[in-house]
Amino acid sequence: MTMLRPVLSGLPVLLLAVPVHAQEFQFDEPLVLVPLPPPPLQLDLPDYPEFVPYVKADRPRLAPAVRAMLEAAMKTDDSASVAALVKFAQQTQPYDKDEIRDMQRAFNDRRAKEIAAKTEADLARIRASGVLELWKGQIEVGAFRSTGNTDNFGYTAALKFNRKGIKWEHIIQANADYQEDRGTITREQYSASYQPRYTLNEGFFTYGRTQYERDRIQGFEDRYTLSGGLGYRVLNRPGMMLALEAGPAFRATNYVDDINQTTWSVLTSLDFDWTINPTIKLTQDASSYIGSDNNTFTSMTAIEAGMMKGLKAKLSYSIEHETRPPSGSLKTDTISRFSLVYGF
Repeated sequence: MTMLRPVLSGLPVLLLAVPVHAQEFQFDEPLVLVPLPPPPLQLDLPDYPEFVPYVKADRPRLAPAVRAMLEAAMKTDDSASVAALVKFAQQTQPYDKDEIRDMQRAFNDRRAKEIAAKTEADLARIRASGVLELWKGQIEVGAFRSTGNTDNFGYTAALKFNRKGIKWEHIIQANADYQEDRGTITREQYSASYQPRYTLNEGFFTYGRTQYERDRIQGFEDRYTLSGGLGYRVLNRPGMMLALEAGPAFRATNYVDDINQTTWSVLTSLDFDWTINPTIKLTQDASSYIGSDNNTFTSMTAIEAGMMKGLKAKLSYSIEHETRPPSGSLKTDTISRFSLVYGF
């Protein structure tokens, strides 16, 4: 290409020098001039550095506001709230997931150590306690309305003691309903029971039960029950418990007008407690005695609402049904109770 440039530059001179001769020649094809390409592009850049400079910087850190929120939640020792906040923090701060996980791991380790220490302290306290220690109780007083054999308003009272050990649990209960209309006693029902439980493993337990009842309006002076069997905790988690029991039962009944009776029956019972929130609790207790002559079914549904420390309001509804009651008595009694409960 460099040799063609002087030839083309001298072409006009040659054409001017020989104008006559140029006219004498005839070209079969037209002369084609080839355009020259542009010169190569050259960049004027500074010299490339021999090494890339290294600037030391701290690792990315969790935003102070998010860290403060997580630390405040972890001080409450509420594991559910901490887990929820950690989940949302990881979604909104994806580049700080490792730091958030480290904070949660440290919180879980601390809580596990605290729970283990508290459990060990409780076990040591139970082992060192006496027979009359560790009892908890509650007193209940109120009013009720009954339908069935009587239809009127009356007064109710109840007493309950409970003691939980490592394997043993003891429950003592007493109830009284009294009703009077124009000087005539229309309801006078008393009952008392004692039930020990022995835990076999996480779910199964054995139990025993002794019970005394008196209800002249329903037709019997005294009724004694002795039972024992096997139970199973279907649910046993914080805030919710469901236990089932079954076993043979011996019943001796002294009727008001009929002859006394002694029977064997099968006892089944259900005990359900649900703490809906720190102030509201729902309970359901049911039992059945299946015998050859008479069957007894009872059910009580109650809801408790906390009013102040140690004091609760309780509303309950109970049903008692006898398949073959004494002559002159109805099969079904229902009682609606409203009472105040004080725990100690």
